[in-house]
This record gives sequence, C-alpha cells and structure tokens, in this order.
Amino acid sequence: MAGGIAMNMSVAFWIVALVALQRLGELALSNRNTKRLLAQGSQEFGAAHYPLIVALHGGWLATLLFASPDIAAVNWLLIGAFGALQCGRIWVLASLGPYWTTRIIHVPEAPLVHSGPYRWLRHPNYVIVSGEILILPLAFGMTKTAIGFSLANAAILYWRIRVENEVLATRKIS
Repeated sequence: MAGGIAMNMSVAFWIVALVALQRLGELALSNRNTKRLLAQGSQEFGAAHYPLIVALHGGWLATLLFASPDIAAVNWLLIGAFGALQCGRIWVLASLGPYWTTRIIHVPEAPLVHSGPYRWLRHPNYVIVSGEILILPLAFGMTKTAIGFSLANAAILYWRIRVENEVLATRKIS
C-alpha cells in the first residue's frame, strides 16, 4: 500500500510540474506578444489587478506541489477533464494568435475576435482557467484548496472582466 501512495504522490507531483512548465511557457509567449503589441502603439488596461492574478496562480501551483495530502489518490477521471480543458486552452491561444496575452492589451484597430470558442463565449479562457483551478486540486483530493482558490479567482475575475469588457466595448467584431 505504501508503494502505491508514493507512486500516486509522484504522479501528482509530475502532473503539477508539467502544468507549472506549461504556465511558464505561456508567460513567455504572453510577454513576447505584450511587448510587440505595446511597441505597435497598443495600451495596457487593468495593470493594478495583474499582480493579484500572478500571485493567485503561483500560490495555487505551490499549494498543489507542497500541500497535497500524503494519502492523496489521483482521480484519473478528473485528470482527463483537466486534459480536456488544456485542449480548450490551446484553442483559445490559437484563436487569438498574436493578440493572446495574460494582460488586457487594447489594440485600437484590431477587430474583436469572434471565431473559435469566442463564437459561443465572450471570455472562454476565464471559463477554462476557472475549471482548471477547481478540477486539478479535486483530482488530488484537495477540496478546500479547490474551493478557496476558486473563490479567490472568482473575485479577481469579477474585477478583471469588468475592466476587459469596458475595453472590448470599443472594438468591432471580425
């Protein structure tokens, strides 16, 4: 039994480590896109809440890495759901292409994207991120972590979506 527990913790660690590497790669892409867009005359909005988003996601990953229970069993059905969310994440990134960033960047002449998942949802990335923040801790039996970080994420997204909607209201649908 102890060997099974150690194996599960090892699997959980590697799953979270892969998610952390994915997020670091996305930050690199975001920073490159942000710098290019700002150099082309775009403007950032909502910078005041951005450090809160970074802290939330960093804290979420750190909690998953260091506070998961010793007897956590990996729920593979939820890991599968998390994997499906990653497909949605890739779809969002591909749909926004060079405009995708983790910040709110207003590109004055760019039309509002209305393809891919944006055909059905105004903010599909936030739906995906909310699902990730809830599902991954649940996959490791961390219910309180899932609820706590989900509530904190909802509070930050309430602020962020209000700012983003004000910015997007000036854009045309493509």
